[in-house]
Amino acid sequence: MFHSISLFAFLYLFWLLLSGFFTPFLLSAGVGSALAVVWFAQRMDVVDHEGHPIHLGPRALFYWPWLLKEIVKSAWEVSRIILHPRLPISPTLVRFKPTQMTDVGLVIHAQSITLTPGTITIEAGPNEFLVHGLTRSGAEGVIDSEMDRRATACEGSP
Repeated sequence: MFHSISLFAFLYLFWLLLSGFFTPFLLSAGVGSALAVVWFAQRMDVVDHEGHPIHLGPRALFYWPWLLKEIVKSAWEVSRIILHPRLPISPTLVRFKPTQMTDVGLVIHAQSITLTPGTITIEAGPNEFLVHGLTRSGAEGVIDSEMDRRATACEGSP
């Protein structure tokens, strides 16, 4: 029930944010739309701790700023490589075992790697990630990394 209520609140706040208008009709349309989506989601049985991971909220507030900083740093490095006259790339594939224990944690880690310019997660499983890097150092930098530790901290306990 908690997930349904928090999903409704999140959807309604998102409606208000995107709408920007506060007429009685639009406010009631937002309530109706959010209720309909929650009802459909409950019928599809996707309102749970993975479908709406509200429990990650406080930890994610610390993870997102760090991830944004890493994205900016990586984008700067990739831009520097692209503009270099000799284009010093060394495409590399690496495999490693992530430390996350939940599906949500694995997704957070895999998507964080992909969001970081110069690296992309090709395969993500509970036992192994396959990551492609633009450079050897970038690819090897995801093994036993700070990102792995922070994604594990963000997921919390299983």
